[in-house]
Amino acid sequence: MSHPVRMRMCRNLARSAYTTSELAQAHGMTAPEISRHLGVLKKAGLLTTRRRGRYVLHQLDVTVVARLGSDFLEGILR
Repeated sequence: MSHPVRMRMCRNLARSAYTTSELAQAHGMTAPEISRHLGVLKKAGLLTTRRRGRYVLHQLDVTVVARLGSDFLEGILR
């Protein structure tokens, strides 16, 4: 979470589900760069993923983040 890109991604992912390509476009990064950040978040147990056709949608698991503390969650949702 310490990386600023991951914090910005979490703000997006807390509000809606996104594909890797959508996140890459929104953050002006390549899909492989976004995938690496998503991997860190997934390994930490902060993401849920679901498949829609050939796309994988990623979303922040707000219930897990809330367990980390309300201050942390409020920081993400700002």
